[in-house]
Amino acid sequence: MYSAQDGMIARLESMFATVTDEGHGSVLLVFVLGIVFGSIIQYTKVHKFEKIAGFSVLKDTVVPKMLFLAIGLASIMLYFMVKMGYASYHIKPMILGGLIIGGTIFGASMAIFGKCPGTGPVSVAEGRIDIMVGAFGGILGGLFFTLFYEPIFKPLMGPNMGKLSILNTWSDSPVVILIFGIALVAVSVAIPLVEEIDNDDIGYKE
Repeated sequence: MYSAQDGMIARLESMFATVTDEGHGSVLLVFVLGIVFGSIIQYTKVHKFEKIAGFSVLKDTVVPKMLFLAIGLASIMLYFMVKMGYASYHIKPMILGGLIIGGTIFGASMAIFGKCPGTGPVSVAEGRIDIMVGAFGGILGGLFFTLFYEPIFKPLMGPNMGKLSILNTWSDSPVVILIFGIALVAVSVAIPLVEEIDNDDIGYKE
């Protein structure tokens, strides 16, 4: 007899199979990369509410420094990995209305909640209850978007501007990517380091 436990096991097996079939590497590699990612998040403390809130009011610069550095390095590394056949990526279409509305809602929610989809699971691993509220809200928001996409959200999406990227807009040249990546890394270095969170994670310093 097929039980709920069998269904859960089947879904887990399907999840691991999907990860493997995506061509991003073995499940073990993904697991190791996840540990590295989580360790960096823990070290920089960007999963703390104070960090995100401090960034939102321009009193903490760890988050933008990390973002500019990560995007700059990843741009260069991903470009050459794709060229050598070690990686692939899928560009999403640029739908301007959806980007503006979704970005505004996402930014406001991130400032209020102090979490994002990347740092949230790290907080879950720490046993933080607040992230579960956000996760539940995200599920409800996704359900609402899915159910009312046609009558409400689709008219707001605006024109589809196609799958734009630096490579197909400017030039498919390693020089362009190097300039772009190095510029972002330079911005990361140039941003002064300001930390408003104390070592005991109490909150803002007086």
